[in-house]
Amino acid sequence: MNWLGWLHDFFADPAHHSGPDSIAHRVLEHLAFSAEALGLAALVALPLGLLIGYSGRGLFVVTALAGVARALPTLGLVTLAVLLVGVGDAAVLLPLTALAAPPMLVAAAEGVRGTVPDVRDAARGIGLTHPQTLLRVCVPAAAPTLLAGVRTAAVQVIATATVAAYVGLGGLGRYVIDGLATRNFPTTVGGALLVVLLAVAVQLLFALLIRLASPPGSRTGTGAGTGRRRNRDATPEPPAAPEPTAEPAVLDDPAGSPALAKEST
Repeated sequence: MNWLGWLHDFFADPAHHSGPDSIAHRVLEHLAFSAEALGLAALVALPLGLLIGYSGRGLFVVTALAGVARALPTLGLVTLAVLLVGVGDAAVLLPLTALAAPPMLVAAAEGVRGTVPDVRDAARGIGLTHPQTLLRVCVPAAAPTLLAGVRTAAVQVIATATVAAYVGLGGLGRYVIDGLATRNFPTTVGGALLVVLLAVAVQLLFALLIRLASPPGSRTGTGAGTGRRRNRDATPEPPAAPEPTAEPAVLDDPAGSPALAKEST
């Protein structure tokens, strides 16, 4: 049986239309796990990243540690969490939070660090305190970078939240894990496709949010600054050639010889 037939059997199964094993119920469970992990990661990573980016201290260390944390195997972390805290939500939330925190932390630090120094000095010059400068000036300027980090974390968490099925929890991973255990390939393929579609939908949503958070002049290449630059860099057209001066009229005198006409006074 081909892939299309497997997908048809999966989506046509009445058990996937309603009840605890329905697609809608599994998607909501998957989103709940992912949202909890992203929320916990944001509570820890975003404030710490903002402070590090504003002060400039420890940025290199944080970036290096974040790279190491991304290389940790999620399934191994789930197994370790089960051994430490037992089977439950915490066994999944801890690894997913550890997976989501590094991109948020680095994005927050790099976004604030990239704020124009003159803008920060001007904010301090008008009397804003350091917290006010951070929240009112640096954070709005770093919003696209912050959202890009959250987008990376969200896509990674949604794609990895299928590990919740390993410890008996719900989500779209139930289709994949249970399908593999029972050699039910339509369920396995259908669950994997739903995970991919959900990750793509979240990617597109954050792409729209990043576009809305970006300054108007940077959304397209036809902003006012670009227009002025094009006008300034345009090659001036050469001046038009002067029109030829009209030749004086020539009249024939009565003798038949040409003569220049003179203006009558």
